[in-house]
Amino acid sequence: MATFDGFSREAIDFLTELRENNDRAWFQPRKAEYERLLKHPLEDLCRALAGEFAARDLPLVADPARSPFRIYRDVRFSRDKTPYTTHTSASFPWRDGGAEGRIGAYFHFEPGRMSTGGGMWHPETPRIAAWLALVASDPARVHAAIDDPGFAAEFGPVGGDRLTRVPSGYPKDHPDADLLRLKDVTFGRPLSDAEALSPELPRILADGFERAVPVFRLLGSVVSSAGSPPVA
Repeated sequence: MATFDGFSREAIDFLTELRENNDRAWFQPRKAEYERLLKHPLEDLCRALAGEFAARDLPLVADPARSPFRIYRDVRFSRDKTPYTTHTSASFPWRDGGAEGRIGAYFHFEPGRMSTGGGMWHPETPRIAAWLALVASDPARVHAAIDDPGFAAEFGPVGGDRLTRVPSGYPKDHPDADLLRLKDVTFGRPLSDAEALSPELPRILADGFERAVPVFRLLGSVVSSAGSPPVA
């Protein structure tokens, strides 16, 4: 299994300073420092997670080239023109049952906001429609996954952005109105600094993702039943 030595306290300090100096003049002379403290450790984390996933037979994909998000922000259509994200993060697609990476797991490293989680984020209309249909037609199956004791103990209830009202076509007083109002179906929990900085982080993350398998499988079935969205 690949070696992961852990993030350092210096990595937190670097992101704290970047938040206060988010411009090229500050970052460019420190790019090598960013790569040493954050970019390379995140790639090592992905390699170690790939080993954890393989050992546990988890159909999650950790790729040091593709899983990490770039630090450079796309500012073309944003009023916020600061050039860099002030966190580092990575996603790990779920590849099972035809899900094709539309759902997955996530790791977020940011001073004061360390976290892990996953789910189905910003799904296309056919996928959220399939979720609504599943909640309405087979609530027992949905609750068997989201109320699974291991998952609930690790992450608590599923959440995400919500509509202000239950979508049309469903009763306003539906017993699962909160689930029907979801625009995303996500889950997560904070990580302590001790966890985020630990060399045991790959195991910590993989333990949590393994407990989320019932929900990944449920969401994978939603994605598969919805099919691929039409290409514009």
